[in-house]
Amino acid sequence: MIKTAALAILTITLTGCFSANEKAEENKTTLGERNIKYYANKTVSSLEVPPDLTKPSSQNAFKLDNYVADIHQETISFSDKDNVIKASGILTAAANVEVKKSGERRWLIVDKRPEIVWNLSKRFLKSHGFAIKEANKKIGLIETDFLENRPDIPDQSLGMIRSMLKKAISTSYTLPIIDKYRIRIEPSQNGEKTSVHLSLTSMEEVATSNQSTQSENTIWQTRPKDPELEVEMLYRLMTFLGSDDAAAREKIIAAKIDKTFAVSVEKGLGGYAKLVFALNQYDTWENIGWALDQLNADVEDKDVKEGSFYINMARSEDKGVLSRIFGDDAIKKSFQIMVKQIGSNTTEVYFNDLSEENEQATVDFSYEFLGSIAKQF
Repeated sequence: MIKTAALAILTITLTGCFSANEKAEENKTTLGERNIKYYANKTVSSLEVPPDLTKPSSQNAFKLDNYVADIHQETISFSDKDNVIKASGILTAAANVEVKKSGERRWLIVDKRPEIVWNLSKRFLKSHGFAIKEANKKIGLIETDFLENRPDIPDQSLGMIRSMLKKAISTSYTLPIIDKYRIRIEPSQNGEKTSVHLSLTSMEEVATSNQSTQSENTIWQTRPKDPELEVEMLYRLMTFLGSDDAAAREKIIAAKIDKTFAVSVEKGLGGYAKLVFALNQYDTWENIGWALDQLNADVEDKDVKEGSFYINMARSEDKGVLSRIFGDDAIKKSFQIMVKQIGSNTTEVYFNDLSEENEQATVDFSYEFLGSIAKQF
């Protein structure tokens, strides 16, 4: 009994010391120094909750095979001879990369053509071990599969004392966390420059217990975003695209909020929800695109001239047995998000049901979904 109590006290004491030391080390970490290691050999095929997160959409405008190729077989094609000559040195070519900021989001303006940035972005993700789940050039979207980050630490990495404590309390040092990234690429300034947006989605495995059966299990659930990791990966992408390390670090840290704005959810035509932004149409369009990235929305198509995003989403009311078995893809419906400027500095965002069935469940979903977008700002 005395030995058990002593071990418990030692465990609490040392755990507190380790936690304090680890937090101190985390606080000392600066941009560019964070230790990020993704484990490409770690499979997440058992990820089933929610099921739609593991299944690629079958409604992409282009087939995945057209764009996902081994990095050594991938070729870069350009429309003019000058770019073909420069292609061989593209990975090391310096580039002017600016950092823009609005609220909590940062994005890049790269002094390279979109087709060049497209190939470099794919190579950047592959360099961290990620497989490309979706690559749709028509809408400028690259999305990866999940990879494990910070897995269970091997005993040899823990040190003798911590390893002994781990065995004594018969527990795992840490449950897995998995990440995936989405990079959205859009032409800027007549196609001579490129706007690049990177967003992170994370999930974590959590332990659950069943009181009736006295059994334990683990499930995957959405994890709060790690904004520092997202900024770190944006910094790494910035340097991969050709920016000097020191300059990239300074620009990201020094980035100031370009514009502040208000957004509200109001009742629109037919009872559907609408958003009202205190911005012009293009800035609203940029912010809506970012919010859809944050919500991991399935964007099938978009038209910047029309001001429309075409998305496939599962309404909350439809989720049930079928979605648990077949995934949300089986119950997704198509909707249109339209951005329209109505004043010098006022833009409205409408939700349209493309089926034109006008069900009350869809009206309710419009408030839920546009409300989720508004919460991103």
